[in-house]
Amino acid sequence: MGRIAVIGAGMGAMAAAARLAVAGHRVTVYERTETYGGAVRRFERDGFGFDTGPGLLTLPAVWRDLFVKTGKEPLEDRVELVQVDPSSRHFFADGTRVSLPNASRAGVVAALDEALGAAAGERWGDFLVRAREAWDRTRRPLLEEPLWPNWSVLAEREPYPAVAHKRLLRTRRASTLAEVGAWELRDPRLAALLESHALAYGLDPRVTPASAAVLPYMEHAFGVWSVRGGMRELARAVHERCVARRVEFRFGAEVTGVLEKDGRVTGVELADGTVAEADFVVAGVAPGTLSRCVRGSAVRGDGEVPPRHGLPSRLTVLLALRGGRPEGTAHRTVVHAADREAELDALFGTPSGVADRPTVTVLRPDDPRLVPDADHEAITLTSVVPAQPDRRWAEPEVLAELAEKLITVAERAVPDLRERLLWHEVRTPADIAEATGAEGGAVPPPALAAGEGGLLHPANTTAVPGLFTVGGWSHPGGGLPHAGMSGALVAGLIVEGPEFRGSQ
Repeated sequence: MGRIAVIGAGMGAMAAAARLAVAGHRVTVYERTETYGGAVRRFERDGFGFDTGPGLLTLPAVWRDLFVKTGKEPLEDRVELVQVDPSSRHFFADGTRVSLPNASRAGVVAALDEALGAAAGERWGDFLVRAREAWDRTRRPLLEEPLWPNWSVLAEREPYPAVAHKRLLRTRRASTLAEVGAWELRDPRLAALLESHALAYGLDPRVTPASAAVLPYMEHAFGVWSVRGGMRELARAVHERCVARRVEFRFGAEVTGVLEKDGRVTGVELADGTVAEADFVVAGVAPGTLSRCVRGSAVRGDGEVPPRHGLPSRLTVLLALRGGRPEGTAHRTVVHAADREAELDALFGTPSGVADRPTVTVLRPDDPRLVPDADHEAITLTSVVPAQPDRRWAEPEVLAELAEKLITVAERAVPDLRERLLWHEVRTPADIAEATGAEGGAVPPPALAAGEGGLLHPANTTAVPGLFTVGGWSHPGGGLPHAGMSGALVAGLIVEGPEFRGSQ
């Protein structure tokens, strides 16, 4: 078996490393920072703990599979998964509120009918049936198989079975998520509910293909989960699994070059001049970082999907509150923007910015491990913001203004927030950039079909034999489940070769 150098210790990279080590390879992970997990980090202060990356998990089966395949040990033996119920609570612009049960179509339909009026639940339920069809059509090529060489088939074919709609004497079918909301759901609150799933990944629903219907379907079908102690515990468990399988980690070790000889990788060079020989190199880093490391050749092969531009980031405000978490509090509340169109214009216009009253996700975990005692509460506020390669996020007045915007919006969900507030911390795109190396703190969305390939991600193979890419910047894109799947795909391609076609 061969020597494998893995660049970066993000979740996808560690998933690949564990699988490759079990297959008999000697795996060394080189991470430029002093810890593992990529964007899955934790902030701690005064006995409070906060996730500064993803706060919830969908498709836990991806990580269950990793633990079974790398040690025949259930994931639940390493971390405590908790199914969140309700899956979410929504505060709409008109003051309407609704709580949606977790993984229950009948429960969601009933809740929407009660909150939004008769037939609202039925329309949403019918939409989920169509979303399932889109999921069934795209699940394997988008998530479980290496990217097809003829990926343009995925780019051109819209898998969502849109309902015919008569408009201006013509029969049309929705091609974007916003059109699905307007033409099929026919309620601004249902449309906001639908679009919030795209916005959470920094996608503009006005141009995002209708295939993004799979995003709410994933939550509906497979549930929403939290990890006791925070999502950082999942990263810890994956790291420990790697170490148990004899993966070597070298922290504070920045890779500055991928070495080649006779057109094939031979190893990596570190910032201190050290050279580490390798038969394969797996890069779990952002595209700009990888391009700087590969010298004298193009990373991507001919026919690869086009590069993506205008990527979003996240602004996170961490709140330490006096007083315990009230009984019946939802783990996740989405406070929708008062003016969705203005919010989208601010985010995705030129120049891009942040709306005065943006959509804010409020996470209030019921987790004693994240607070000093039962008389305190830890709350995380998150909103989508543009990725920014400049230094404007470091300006104190900018931070104060942005934090104030999110806190003001969050007061709709937590009316006594300001009276209870002890202190707050702000995490900006600059912090994400520091943790992940992504320019401007950009956060990649998951891969989606249709839309002319604008939401597909480059294949895990590259134009350089022996060099593979893994993680959110490669097929099948961003998000914790997708990172785990990318690790499985890369391991399969290295162990089984180019004929590998994914798990059956």
